[in-house]
Amino acid sequence: MSHSSQKAAQLLKDHRDSIDRLDAILVYTLGERFKHTQSVGRLKAEHDLPPSDPAREAAQIARLEDLANQADLDPEFAKKFLNFIIAEVIQHHKQHQS
Repeated sequence: MSHSSQKAAQLLKDHRDSIDRLDAILVYTLGERFKHTQSVGRLKAEHDLPPSDPAREAAQIARLEDLANQADLDPEFAKKFLNFIIAEVIQHHKQHQS
C-alpha cells in the first residue's frame, strides 16, 4: 500500500470513528428526548389534554428548519426527521390516553 493510500485509509478511519461517536450521541439524545415526551404524554393523559399540539408542532418545525439552515443541513431533511419524531411521540401520547 502506498503512502498516499495509507494516509487515505487513516483519514477514512478517523471519519468513520467520528461518525460512530456522533451516531452514539444521536441515539442517546433521542433516548433522553423520548423520556421527556413520555412524561409529557402521561401528563396530557392525566389532565385529559389532546395528544397533539399542532401550533407547537408547527413552531418546532420552523425552529428546526432555522437551526438546520444555521448548521448547513438540508432543512427539508430536518423537517422530515422532526415530522417522523413528532408522529412517533403522538402515537406514544395516544397510547397513554388508552
